[in-house]
Amino acid sequence: MNEWTTQAVRQTRAEPESAHRLFPQAERKGGPGARPALLALLDAGTIEALYRNGDAGERLSILRALPDLDLGPAALPIVEDALRTNDTRLIAAALGPYGSRWLDDHAFRQGVLKCVFMSIPLAEVDGLDRRHDAELTRMLADHAAERRAAGRTVPEDVLERLR
Repeated sequence: MNEWTTQAVRQTRAEPESAHRLFPQAERKGGPGARPALLALLDAGTIEALYRNGDAGERLSILRALPDLDLGPAALPIVEDALRTNDTRLIAAALGPYGSRWLDDHAFRQGVLKCVFMSIPLAEVDGLDRRHDAELTRMLADHAAERRAAGRTVPEDVLERLR
């Protein structure tokens, strides 16, 4: 941990609201480990506020850090928001280990379909083998049938899930 990160952690520990000022500059001044170090000190509400006010890079940092934070399902609104975006990086990160663990079956399936629509490789979906069920198979088969009917190709990773 560099000096900037050490000072930022001290300040955030003493005054959690300082994270709103420190978090945006953390990666630039403290390096790649600074943002996760700050997030580890914060509650879910503060993390959600940082996410909502952050740029895409800050949001991505938060989504990637979620599996290492002890938040339980409290950060699901962040994941759900990321799944509503059109940023492929955020969508893929939302379906990482945290989202795979806490999203309900319906939301997880919808996220997988969004990946297919946005050409995000299904290999990026954490826990897909564990969470794949008959309903997801049906949804993917319907999608494949629609693509074939329109004369379009079906992505190979979708075909693999249907075999």
